[in-house]
Amino acid sequence: MGGSRQHLLTDFLKHAGWAEAEQAPLSGDASFRRYIRLSQNGQRAMVMDAPPTHEDVRPFVQIDKHLRLLDFSAPEIMAEDETNGFLLLEDFGDTTFTNLLAANADETELYQLGTDVLITLHAIDSETAAPEWLSPYDDATLRNEAALLLDWFMPAHGLNVSTEIRAKFERIWLKLFGHVHAGPRTLVLRDYHIDNLMRLDNRDHVKACGLLDFQDALAGHPAYDLMSLLEDARRDIAPDLQARMKERYRDALNLQDQRWDDFQTAYAILGAQRHAKVIGIFTRLDRRDGKPIYLKHIERVWRLFERSLDHPALSEMKAWVDNHIPSDKRKAAESNPS
Repeated sequence: MGGSRQHLLTDFLKHAGWAEAEQAPLSGDASFRRYIRLSQNGQRAMVMDAPPTHEDVRPFVQIDKHLRLLDFSAPEIMAEDETNGFLLLEDFGDTTFTNLLAANADETELYQLGTDVLITLHAIDSETAAPEWLSPYDDATLRNEAALLLDWFMPAHGLNVSTEIRAKFERIWLKLFGHVHAGPRTLVLRDYHIDNLMRLDNRDHVKACGLLDFQDALAGHPAYDLMSLLEDARRDIAPDLQARMKERYRDALNLQDQRWDDFQTAYAILGAQRHAKVIGIFTRLDRRDGKPIYLKHIERVWRLFERSLDHPALSEMKAWVDNHIPSDKRKAAESNPS
């Protein structure tokens, strides 16, 4: 961190009453944010350092307060400096689902908790869960995300992305998104997976699940976050576990017959959209940002993408992919040497 930003952080901590705290930076993520754990007089807190030139903490603050109002476990905001991009947050500790699973925690129990959070959220009426101020997960956003496959992955493999090829790709997606928008609407956290979920002691039911990394939340279809949890870009999840969690969700919300068929169609469409986006993002993280660590996941995401494309509703998109991305190219491109 540059000297001027360190000075701003020092001032922020002074005004927040944490000037004397020991600081322990945490390892970074795929964004420009960084986190610093504070310890002072037996108390702990977390600083989010989000440089305003790259990040905006205001959406995090807004969604955090909304989630807490809905009685979910988002971190308490203890102090904020939105202008300079600093937040002092409640420290949920290190018990992410990822860390717990690495320590052989009960996989089914954790995925049940993550699924139950979504069941509870999606049982809340739409106007309350996704109020008017929440931006929609609209066609432009969904399309532009899916197009990251064309913007980054295909050029990395030297594949042709002509104006005509791009236009057909976008036309197919826009037809598919019509199915999604016809469904119910809720708060979509958008990055709902085990890295961003935490098991909190001394809290009951769904409040035992701490929520992180929700600043990009939008109003959209409830299938998105369940798909994000169960079709994880970074981890293989057994088909049986996926099926049981989907059944748990279906039964709890009484999604029968046509409602469940419509949900599964939206689930497949949004799965394909997200997997296309993630393949592009992981390639961009290497090519643009010098973070090749994410390339190891691309073959897994391609498997997930191909499985989503097998849904009958996605036959036209499957044909587009088969025509323009040969099967032997469905892997990470060689890492950018620069």
